[in-house]
Amino acid sequence: MAKRITTLGEITTGYDVVLSDVWGVLHNGVDVFPAAAAALAAARQAGLAVVLITNSPRPAPGVISQLREMGVPEGTYDRIVTSGDVTRKLIAEGPAKVFLIGPERDMPLFDGLDVEVTGEEDADGIVCTGFFDDEKEVPEDYHDMLTRFVAKGAPLICANPDLIVERGHRMIPCSGAVAAYYEQLGGSTRIAGKPHTSIYDAALAAAREIKGEVDLSRVIAVGDGMPTDVRGALSYGLDLLYISGGIHAAEYTVNGETDEAILNAYLKREGATPKWWMPRLA
Repeated sequence: MAKRITTLGEITTGYDVVLSDVWGVLHNGVDVFPAAAAALAAARQAGLAVVLITNSPRPAPGVISQLREMGVPEGTYDRIVTSGDVTRKLIAEGPAKVFLIGPERDMPLFDGLDVEVTGEEDADGIVCTGFFDDEKEVPEDYHDMLTRFVAKGAPLICANPDLIVERGHRMIPCSGAVAAYYEQLGGSTRIAGKPHTSIYDAALAAAREIKGEVDLSRVIAVGDGMPTDVRGALSYGLDLLYISGGIHAAEYTVNGETDEAILNAYLKREGATPKWWMPRLA
């Protein structure tokens, strides 16, 4: 069973690198969690490299700006690796003409790539970064359009594998939900963010720039998403600190608190084996 800890500092002597999720661990899309930022900063001060590993479809510079605007303190982390960063390689591999499902603000994903973003009729593939309006839409709203893309064998490149994310106190669907629906319709998808290996390779490469060669046994991943953070870290062979207060909290919360017995039953049911857990990173 996962062991309950109270602070990240209880375990940092056993590690050289922290790979921390962002949305759900460091903030909830609206508010920064000050204790989480302080915990990561303290880990850095203790000599650990802190690499943020996020399924944001934006390349790292855009997320760095976003975190700064949200009020994440300087010194919280060393590097950031995004799903957008590793997805750019998939986009560069083709098709040459793609249709973007997602907001206009995600266009920097294509900067410097020999790829044309076109209308639906001219596109030979889809790049999905989210929804046109994630406050109102669900994947089924795109059924007719997606069916047309499936019929012409167009791949869907998913820039954010998350199915849902917490925005404030609401759950909002992400592009991973569109990708899953596309597969249900018979379409093919290409994905590089968590839980896939590519993003962990990139995050460890960033950590090595700071620490030199790193033993995987000295890397601790931190996250709250079962299909992404948890599956990805454990499949890669990393120790995991599970944040129970994230998107799955309703599965095991009783009277506002994580019930440890129910949590362990949930983790067993999911086949997940985090080494540690805490409600929020602190």
